[in-house]
Amino acid sequence: MPNQLIDSFGRVHTYLRISVTDRCNLRCRYCMPLDGLKWKQKDELLSFEEIEKLTKILSAMGINKVRLTGGEPLMRQELVKLVTKLKAIPGIETLAMTTNATLLARQARALKEAGMNALNISLDSFKRQRFNDITRLDCFDEVMQGIDSALQTGFDSLKINMVVMSGVNDDEVLDFAQFAQDNDVNVRFIEFMPFKDNHWQLDKVVTFAQIKERLQKHFVLTPQLTEASAVAKDFKLDKAGSVSFITSMSESFCGTCNRLRLTSDGSMKSCLFFPAEINLRDALRQNSSEETLKGMILSCLEAKPKAHPPAHEIAASENRTMIEIGG
Repeated sequence: MPNQLIDSFGRVHTYLRISVTDRCNLRCRYCMPLDGLKWKQKDELLSFEEIEKLTKILSAMGINKVRLTGGEPLMRQELVKLVTKLKAIPGIETLAMTTNATLLARQARALKEAGMNALNISLDSFKRQRFNDITRLDCFDEVMQGIDSALQTGFDSLKINMVVMSGVNDDEVLDFAQFAQDNDVNVRFIEFMPFKDNHWQLDKVVTFAQIKERLQKHFVLTPQLTEASAVAKDFKLDKAGSVSFITSMSESFCGTCNRLRLTSDGSMKSCLFFPAEINLRDALRQNSSEETLKGMILSCLEAKPKAHPPAHEIAASENRTMIEIGG
């Protein structure tokens, strides 16, 4: 079937990010408001069966990659069952997850055996006290155990995500690159992005160019060819491993965006920074037809903007918080 998920700017969408819960056991400063959030009730969340049904519809429309996010996705009970369901859907080639790894050590093997191909682990510091300050909790040992478990399990793709913030953790970029080389994995340096109540400031952003300049004084970075829709700029390190840069603030990649997002309470968003969304959960529970659901999805996609607004406008906009949208 020809790909139907094409927006008004000709961008083909093949990648679906599904938030399975808004709950998280960390309180990262750049993600969660200081005052916390009111968590969704269980009946507000999409069930595994509802997620499976929507994913089947979207797969038939051209989605071939699915990433599970949160909150912290491993806080959703029996997540392995959902992984098994999604992996069995025809057309889904890659099944990935982004996690803080606090609960990963005891689940890594089961996730891989259920069909999970790729894992991204969020970690912003190798310094215990700094980790505690950023996350507002002391779970450093659990995270490192989770990372070690992932390394031993041998996922097809393993990446470490570091949000780089000036004056907070930017002095560790060399340590993260060294970790990538020592463990033959990918480390992704992510520019600090503005979300509701995360106290974003322009002077806290460390850009791709600035990080790359620091790294090149100590490592040989060889540019790697990537898919046109890739969000990251990838570089091979001279001995092993690689580093990548997510340049949302300094060099937008909106022109090749191929992503749709499904929030834990069943709303579809066409853009991380675009407040508009359309709720599919209620239509599902009213037994709406597959054609109706497809029409709603296409309507959401049709409204997708050509590009997100400048950072200062994003910071002032009335969007959901990062944790409510899904990382």
